[in-house]
Amino acid sequence: MLCAALSRTRLRFLDLGSGSGRDCFAAAALVGEQGSVTGVDMTAEQLSIARENADEYCCKTLGFSKSNMTFKQGYIELLELAGIDAGAFDICMSNCVVNLSPDKPAVLREVYRALAVGGEFYFSDVYSDTRLADDVRKNEVLWGECIAGSLKIEDFEEYAVAAGFCEPRILAVSPIEIYDDSLNQLVGDAKFFSITYRLFKLDVDLPAATGTAASVAASTQAESVALATPSCDVPKAVCYKGSIQGMEDSYMLDLDTTFATGEPLRVDSLTAAVIECGWLRDHFDVTTRGAKHFAASGKRREARQVISDVCHAAAELAPAC
Repeated sequence: MLCAALSRTRLRFLDLGSGSGRDCFAAAALVGEQGSVTGVDMTAEQLSIARENADEYCCKTLGFSKSNMTFKQGYIELLELAGIDAGAFDICMSNCVVNLSPDKPAVLREVYRALAVGGEFYFSDVYSDTRLADDVRKNEVLWGECIAGSLKIEDFEEYAVAAGFCEPRILAVSPIEIYDDSLNQLVGDAKFFSITYRLFKLDVDLPAATGTAASVAASTQAESVALATPSCDVPKAVCYKGSIQGMEDSYMLDLDTTFATGEPLRVDSLTAAVIECGWLRDHFDVTTRGAKHFAASGKRREARQVISDVCHAAAELAPAC
């Protein structure tokens, strides 16, 4: 997950719920000495461990002249109060942390504020196919398993667009099984999934939304720093250079969009904007010349269809009882 997102030095990385700093330490090496890594956590004890080891790791292990890591105490719903400036980061990541927040829309709004134009929120969390009953949400065991705090998928996607992000993109989906009979009885027919999402902050005139987030007007997108970006309504072809380490043959933007190295692909206007506005632009050539003659990327599926397809494929691979 980290290698896919942090493929370029000098990136400014923000980790939500950084704990003792495991992901931050990995990110520090990937972004290089000229990049920066900031971890936010509400637990002083965990932050103390991270801070104690940051200098030694960066200077002795990585050979940097100084640490490129900073750790701040605070709540992910209140990043500004934790000292996180607006537009200060290229990538924000978290792993099953948003799920635990009592105010998930506030988290998304704060991440959007903290990201620079072209930045992305790249994270995994647990979601459900329905809104959970109060007795499920209050169950301590299910809270500990990141089940009780899961949002209905469509609710999350609407919150994301309302915060200002363009349509969420799914990078990975895995069904989650509950094996305890009493907990299964409590959750009833609800189904749960681990989903890795990519949310992009753009500063362009976005085309009309489609899919589950279409009911949220694009006008809710917050104002951001201006960035010169070609018009979204011009057909474009993009060609992946194969320059991301470990992904020399192809690059998967989401489950429905994969670029083979050296093969131009005609993309929709939103996909072109995602590539042109952010850190991915260093790894792609984008052109309008002859774009209509290239093969077109596939249509992105709605979240429900992605999940249905994943579950169907899993069922076909499962051994017969």
